[in-house]
Amino acid sequence: MVRMTTARSHLVDPTSPGFYHCISRCVRRAWLCGVDAYSGQSFEHRRAWVEERLLELAEIFAVGLYAYAVMSNHVHVVLRIDPLAAQHWSDEEIATRWVRLFPASTDGTIDPERCRLKEQALLGNPERLSSCRTRLGSLACERASQSDGRDDHRRRQEVGSATRHRNGSAGW
Repeated sequence: MVRMTTARSHLVDPTSPGFYHCISRCVRRAWLCGVDAYSGQSFEHRRAWVEERLLELAEIFAVGLYAYAVMSNHVHVVLRIDPLAAQHWSDEEIATRWVRLFPASTDGTIDPERCRLKEQALLGNPERLSSCRTRLGSLACERASQSDGRDDHRRRQEVGSATRHRNGSAGW
């Protein structure tokens, strides 16, 4: 019998705070960090990327990161999500956090002026701001932790193949 995963939306009440142990694993024999026994290539440099991103996301979302372990082909995180915390943040704080999550860039470099304009545009759109507030307080905001594609491009250069790999992209 094949065991299928259960959709997060069926497991997590989006309005209630709670503690969660989440696991995200690589697929298609992809290696997250350490030395890949198959290719002999070291991906240890990725461990710091993953750790930095986890810590950054914990600062942006209404999440307390209690523990994490970055393994060779998967990541464990223990976190507490508090969707009500985001409801108490000011509109300006929501806009700042959202733009920090999805900054405006020019030629791959974060552009502070475009980020400021993006924040102002978000503040002028109450419906979008409300959506951002909900997503910043949600365990289900999947896109937030996915790479912007640059990690995928770097990996293709490292491995020399077109195999896509999302370094633990299942969101929180």
